[in-house]
Amino acid sequence: MSTPLLGRYVAVVGPADTARPSDLTHATEAGRLLAGTGAVVLTGGHHGVMRAAAAGVESAGGVSIGLLPGLDRDEGAPEHTYLLPTGLGELRNGLLVRAADAVLAVGCSWGTLSEIALARRTGVPLVLIDPWDLPDDVGVVVASAEAAVEALAGLLG
Repeated sequence: MSTPLLGRYVAVVGPADTARPSDLTHATEAGRLLAGTGAVVLTGGHHGVMRAAAAGVESAGGVSIGLLPGLDRDEGAPEHTYLLPTGLGELRNGLLVRAADAVLAVGCSWGTLSEIALARRTGVPLVLIDPWDLPDDVGVVVASAEAAVEALAGLLG
């Protein structure tokens, strides 16, 4: 049986410094579930939601790629399978969104909001768990990691 996420690239984005415990729980579980489907998980490479998603992927034996804003690979979270320094600063958010087949936003911050906006503007399928109060047409808003992975499969299927 094949899955619509096998070999697809899903960006998991969310707060680094302001991630809530619930964001970290959702991100870890989403990373684990996405890895179980055979998806490759992309993140911004740092801590918070990004690190939690990579830890979930790692626990399931999957692949995660962190696209770092700076030039130092050592600044990335070690749970990632691969860390790619871009030297692009916050512009790497655009690279992250455009390299993904879909985006899963967990929680929200100003950086996350830029990734949400880029996904909406460029037509990249978007699923959100517990975002800020955003317009109704932002994307598919769900309450759990399980629902998020199911929604992503539906969008990419």
